[in-house]
Amino acid sequence: MKTFFLILFTICQLPLAAEPVKLIFDTDMGNDIDDAQALAMIHALQDRGAVELLAVTSTKDHPLSAAYIEALNTFYGRPDIPIGAVKNGVTPEQGKYLGIAERKDTAGKLVYPHDLKSGADAMEAVALIRKTLAAQPDSSVVIAQVGFFTNLVRLIDSKPDEFSPLTGEELIRKKVKQLGVMAGAFTTINGNKHYCEYNVVKDIPSAQALAKNWPGMINWSGFEIGISVTYPNESIVNDYNYVADHLIKESYLAYCQIGEHRPTWDLTTVLQLVYPDRGYFGLSGEGTVTVEKDGFTVFKAEGKQHRFLTMDEKQSVRVKEAFAQLCSTPPSRLLK
Repeated sequence: MKTFFLILFTICQLPLAAEPVKLIFDTDMGNDIDDAQALAMIHALQDRGAVELLAVTSTKDHPLSAAYIEALNTFYGRPDIPIGAVKNGVTPEQGKYLGIAERKDTAGKLVYPHDLKSGADAMEAVALIRKTLAAQPDSSVVIAQVGFFTNLVRLIDSKPDEFSPLTGEELIRKKVKQLGVMAGAFTTINGNKHYCEYNVVKDIPSAQALAKNWPGMINWSGFEIGISVTYPNESIVNDYNYVADHLIKESYLAYCQIGEHRPTWDLTTVLQLVYPDRGYFGLSGEGTVTVEKDGFTVFKAEGKQHRFLTMDEKQSVRVKEAFAQLCSTPPSRLLK
């Protein structure tokens, strides 16, 4: 009896399980491999009950971007997650790994099944975000933007529609709890004190508008964070062999040179949004980020609009291990 009450007391001292983080993932899927790895990590986190992936929207204007996203979602056992595609966006080139979604076996069947064949057949991204936000409780949704600013600045400017009588700005204020973006640079990069980061440079007007007009706090994960945590190539070689064809492994090897340890920019934004209190990253004080004409990001300790992530060497080791374990976790559908 004493043992029973000791166990009961111990259980009562454990913290209650947190509600899953309701997440919209906005990505330029196809431009770098870290977008695919970040989405794989989201699925692993959902298997653990830490995340509820509400929708995925693409800011890359290539038809296979949305198709690849659905192939990846299907691989991880969630083929019905809504997908939205940008219209009249940037970076229309296919890239190195999107075509893998179309690969067929000797019988002519898709190796990585998916029903969505093209972004042209997907819902327009801003409409999907509006629909998704409108259906959620107030102040409950986090958004990870790891591509371009195109979709979210259009969201700000959006008008009332069949999904909500609110303007985009009103809908954001009502429904969005936190925005994290992978963009910018807030330290010297390889000796360059004026480093203009890719996600900003590819759509500077949208980056400027979002930095100025987003009606809430933005946490920026700068270029310096991702390059401080590289994904171990040994994990790609050894940890994904539980199936003959693994979409992440195949895509990584199509994108990277053999033996390359690729930076993990997009994964950092997701990890910070899902586990903000685990100490994986530090945060700067509050201030304001402005985007200059050439895409350079400047942080000033004035105002309370923005913060950027920081990371020391001990945190880098923890984050690298977390990424390797989460990305390589087998989909729950394979464990049933």
